[in-house]
Amino acid sequence: MFLTAHSIIDGYKKGIFPMAESKNNPYIYWVSPEYRGIINVQNFAISKSLRKIIKKNKFSIKINNDFLGVLQNCSELNNKRKETWINEEIVNSYLELNKLGMATSIESYLDEKLVGGLYGVQLGKIFFGESMFSKIDNASKVALVYLVAFLKEGNFNILDTQYITNHLRQFGAIEITRKEYLMLLGKNIKEDAVFPNKIKKDVLEYFI
Repeated sequence: MFLTAHSIIDGYKKGIFPMAESKNNPYIYWVSPEYRGIINVQNFAISKSLRKIIKKNKFSIKINNDFLGVLQNCSELNNKRKETWINEEIVNSYLELNKLGMATSIESYLDEKLVGGLYGVQLGKIFFGESMFSKIDNASKVALVYLVAFLKEGNFNILDTQYITNHLRQFGAIEITRKEYLMLLGKNIKEDAVFPNKIKKDVLEYFI
């Protein structure tokens, strides 16, 4: 199946998302996990150590400044990542979603260099997180905190993480069944939320 921005949105509405077998494999398949990872935006948790890092303002955070750069870094093969599910067709389709204002990247910079970030798609009151990367410790964690601040500012309810990991559990991620997810999806996809261009207060004030 040829992947497009619109087919991705249709997939999200049905509770499925696209993946590739590998970076160089053109085949796209759709995934509907038996168990889904989600974070209730209001239950997002930040550790004391991460709060201290954020207060130091080590990273400069930007939104949609280099969406392609985030995609490329998320699909980059290295010593830690031997393979990736992000192929060229996925990159092109999410770039189109970004141009349509439906996909967003949050980016961490150090000395004007992109060192971490994440991207995903906003639909209804759900942000569908796709992937993240970090070249420096805590760069993607700080980007994630800023993402949730944006989601709170925009009145979103759910951050869909697709799967759950120990890394995500520390932020309040939980695992629910496919049936529970589809019920949650049905409720939140019909409501309206707008991803804001900026947050209106200091990021940690969203997590008091």
